[in-house]
Amino acid sequence: MQESIAALTAEITKAELNNPAELDAFRISYLGRKGRLADLFDQLKTVPNEEKRAVGQQLNALKQQAQARFDEAQQAAEAAADNAPANPDFDYTLPPVPNALGTRHPLSLVREEMLRVFARIGFAVAEGPEIEDDWHNFTALNFPENHPARDMQDTFFVESRSGGLVDSSDENALTHQPANPQPHLLRTHTSTVQVRVMETEPLPIRRVMPGRVFRNEAISARAHMMFHQVEGIFIDEGVSFADLKQTVYYFVQELFGADINIRFRPSFFPFTEPSAEIDITCLICKGAGCNICKYSGWVEIGGCGMVDPAVLENAGIDPEKYSGYAWGMGIERIAMLKYQIKDLRLFTENDMRFLRQFEAL
Repeated sequence: MQESIAALTAEITKAELNNPAELDAFRISYLGRKGRLADLFDQLKTVPNEEKRAVGQQLNALKQQAQARFDEAQQAAEAAADNAPANPDFDYTLPPVPNALGTRHPLSLVREEMLRVFARIGFAVAEGPEIEDDWHNFTALNFPENHPARDMQDTFFVESRSGGLVDSSDENALTHQPANPQPHLLRTHTSTVQVRVMETEPLPIRRVMPGRVFRNEAISARAHMMFHQVEGIFIDEGVSFADLKQTVYYFVQELFGADINIRFRPSFFPFTEPSAEIDITCLICKGAGCNICKYSGWVEIGGCGMVDPAVLENAGIDPEKYSGYAWGMGIERIAMLKYQIKDLRLFTENDMRFLRQFEAL
């Protein structure tokens, strides 16, 4: 044992510690858990009892010597690195490379502005899942079983091995919906959130629902298979179509200006009655006609109407006592009008030349 200690002491004293690689090799070889010193400590149990104390003191002294040698060499290496001369190949007089700062997407800008407008008249934000069941997307909204929107050519349906993707323990799940497994799909409108809000929240209800929706459509300058909507709903006693019109007037004038022209065209939606399309003067062509407004001078920004009594009943609300209105519009359509963008595809192509135009907004 004494010979091993003496040999190891000589090795530690003569070891070269001039660079990080040699420092690391020294640490592993002598100070590591499986190093040479650890082996000698393991052999201490074979030393006769009367010699163990003296040998143990020698091993501890050797370990302290090795550790001190390592620490001293490491500190010297760090000091040398701090005092090393600057890289002569780099010109420190050159101007710095500017940081590339990001910016908000135009759809995010419009979404936030729309929500601020409605917040000023008391509408709070509600959100819901993008994968929905048939009840919330179609049945509760009064869509008949043979409605075209239920066809796979119009809607992206999702296959589930477990028979459903929505947790049946969800606190928002409707208690009286059918017990049989329902087909699930990527929601086609944010009206699904309206149903969930009516099922769970106390009256009166004044909510706005932003979100992403999906429809199986061909991508073009005016349509996309994925887009964003903002919908709203107000339910209370004595709500009328006049309340709806004033809400729409306020929103459009706050967003586009007080001199904007607005018109309501009679229409049909399964979940509202009566229903109307909301049109405003095309801001791109100023009413002269272009590809966005189909050369009519008017562009549709959304649909609206009084909530159908059947929808209120499906959500457990008494239609004899309460009434309400609902509306919805695409964020892309609003952004195209506001910023005079002529192609819907620009929002999803990630073209930096397009996105940088909104850095100052």
